[in-house]
Amino acid sequence: MADLGSKLRPVIERLLEPGEEIRGVCVATQASMFKGRQVALGVTDRRLIVQGMNRKFESDGEAISLPPERIASVAADGAGGGWMTVSAAVMDGAAVTLKLRTTDGEKLKLMLMHGSGPLGGLGGGESQREGVEALAAWLSENGT
Repeated sequence: MADLGSKLRPVIERLLEPGEEIRGVCVATQASMFKGRQVALGVTDRRLIVQGMNRKFESDGEAISLPPERIASVAADGAGGGWMTVSAAVMDGAAVTLKLRTTDGEKLKLMLMHGSGPLGGLGGGESQREGVEALAAWLSENGT
């Protein structure tokens, strides 16, 4: 079986702007009121990219681009339970639910596995862990 990163990276690379650098990629489940879908979450030096995917890890639908100025708020399940920052909550558990609200009112609910620990391979393994760490660092750097 191919590494998760080798499946996700090409999906995100097609969406990069000139000179933009990928810091990490991970897979998440985007949940809404009536459905859920698999998404690639790309972390770059400029923004977060959320791209829906089908079961074959092919792009499905329009990508959502989230530069820091487009993010109004971020919360993570567990962030209110003694954590000082959302990035600390993202890094703590085996799984986390990240809730993003954009400046134009769009709401995204993303569920991610950390990819580490005894069952880390089932949660995406090393590529997932690196992507989640890149996400936590990006959130911290951008004050979200």
